[in-house]
Amino acid sequence: MPPGLSAVALSLSLLLSASAVSRADDLPRSGQPVFDRVVELVNSNFYDGKALDRFNAAVRSKLEPGNRPISLTSPVADVDDAITSLLASLKVTHTGRYKPDTIDYFELSDIFRFAIRDDIRRLFPPDGEVRYPGIGMVTTVENGHRFVVDVYDGSPAKKAGLLVGDEILAVDGDPYREIGSFDGKVGSSVEIRLQRERGAAPMSIRVPVEQLRPLPMFERAIGESVTLSERDGHRIGYVRMWTLSTRHGLDIVADALANGALKDAEGLVVDLRGRWGGGPADAAELFVGDTPSFRLISRKGDATLANFRWRKPVIALIDRGTRSGLELFAYALRQNAIPLVGERTAGALLAGRAYVLPDDSLLELAVSDAVIDNDLRLEGIGIEPDISVASPLAYAAGKDPQREAAVAEMVRMLAAGKSGQAATPRDPAFTR
Repeated sequence: MPPGLSAVALSLSLLLSASAVSRADDLPRSGQPVFDRVVELVNSNFYDGKALDRFNAAVRSKLEPGNRPISLTSPVADVDDAITSLLASLKVTHTGRYKPDTIDYFELSDIFRFAIRDDIRRLFPPDGEVRYPGIGMVTTVENGHRFVVDVYDGSPAKKAGLLVGDEILAVDGDPYREIGSFDGKVGSSVEIRLQRERGAAPMSIRVPVEQLRPLPMFERAIGESVTLSERDGHRIGYVRMWTLSTRHGLDIVADALANGALKDAEGLVVDLRGRWGGGPADAAELFVGDTPSFRLISRKGDATLANFRWRKPVIALIDRGTRSGLELFAYALRQNAIPLVGERTAGALLAGRAYVLPDDSLLELAVSDAVIDNDLRLEGIGIEPDISVASPLAYAAGKDPQREAAVAEMVRMLAAGKSGQAATPRDPAFTR
């Protein structure tokens, strides 16, 4: 699962009571170091102590004789399956195990770099900077077919013309692997064999492979997503918040709105269909905060943006990729009566933390509950859009009906002279 409010989670104390956590020497053990370490970490750090009895019963079931019990000599595949099953038994988000043959492993390692700081130089020599070979695209499997679900703005994949909805058939003639398809090919190009339309003949695109650094890549993607277009005589801005976990992501957006490509926009579509959450809990203040915008001006006349607030109309895009910190962002917009367009959000709002396991895989674990205002929880619930628009993935050929619907609604609002906010904010119950 994706990370939660990662910046917040790292500052939280782990407050599970002693009665909720089993003593280490009382825990069921297999002798398999990765399996046993997962069991220890869940019992010591998982936020919901009431779930531990169920979890440990599931652990014991994996150790019972006659059921291929996990042991020191168990095949790796059996251990992997057992750990996946155990973590699934907790039935929450922000909890999962990631191995270094996946993009998620590298992106989460960078997002949680401070949580794993004792291991990061060893894992990513020589300087501890997280890197992986890739082209800036993410895929998912639907009905046995692999489709492009995200293409990062400014990435080699974007520049080469790969589109959301493309079915990936092969990379350099071999089945696609998230990391393996690009390993050892940085500085050269790969041939992506794909099918863009259902029933159409396959096509090939050559894409250069880069050494990608996740957080700087996300900052680049946020900046490169910024566009200003004219529709029916109105200037509509757009920006995609791929994640809130970067250091400068919100500053990039604020600068574009105050001084850059979006300063002349009459209205803004902010895309919260992100990759990960994270970030400060008050991120939405950029659009709904009451503090004034101001600049600091030096003797030479140079101005530095110190605080910026967007006062013009806003519409936000949401879908199942809107999770964690981005989900809290969407909730804040909803409470300020800013229209949401798209699909229900992920319902994934907990605080997660990362741990390095003995085989150098990564365990993400929900370590804190997340409660809004008067005991409102979005975990497992999510937020419904004001304007519901589906966005089928397979063979979409880059079409984005949700974004088109948001732009159309913004044009309608501007033509009607509306601010983009209703007279009264939504009741929290509207999120349920």
